[in-house]
Amino acid sequence: MNLALFDLDHTLLQIDSDHAWGVHTTRIGWTDPEAFALRNDAFYAHYKAGTLDIHDYVRFATDAVRERGPQAAAAAHADFMREMVLPALLPAARELVEQHRARGDTLLLVTATNEFVTAPIADALGIEHLIAVQLERAPLPDGSGDWITGAIRGVPSAREGKVTRMQAWLAERGLDWDRVHCTFYSDSINDLPLLEKVQVPVATNPDDRLRAIAQTRGWRILDLFEKLT
Repeated sequence: MNLALFDLDHTLLQIDSDHAWGVHTTRIGWTDPEAFALRNDAFYAHYKAGTLDIHDYVRFATDAVRERGPQAAAAAHADFMREMVLPALLPAARELVEQHRARGDTLLLVTATNEFVTAPIADALGIEHLIAVQLERAPLPDGSGDWITGAIRGVPSAREGKVTRMQAWLAERGLDWDRVHCTFYSDSINDLPLLEKVQVPVATNPDDRLRAIAQTRGWRILDLFEKLT
């Protein structure tokens, strides 16, 4: 089985969807502009540095969603997709995904952003399999269903967790690493563990540290938004 694995933020998407969702919640009046922006930017800096405490970040990032409830959150996310995400899904990214689809590869979006933010983006790209940070859910007080609690369920798909979650995905299908051929596209040094695991690592719009490693190891470097737009 040939697998094409894609990171999302700054790999297929020109923005960081997690950070942008936070900006969107402020724009629609769900969060205090100054206080939220300071914390959101600080978490984003930790992410880029590889020092993010993902549990703390997910609690922070889902606060507004948890308080507003599922219906309001779904409506806000639809606006977010239209206003911020779809304009940042450039033809270059769609073309790359479609190249792998045309080859018959199985497509997976493997992201450290939570499933609430990313599931509609995977749908927009036509990627069936999503490995994202899973959110714990609990029954709503009114008995109308369940909703997110702000906690992470299971192993977060960040750094080494992406390897763990991919291994679980393979095992669920009776597969292991020796029975698949994987190509993985990522921009981030945070994804080095999974890049080192696959047969074809592709440093895509890489940050400076990942670019240096890719050059040293002879990995393919794809400046996607420059070359394919």
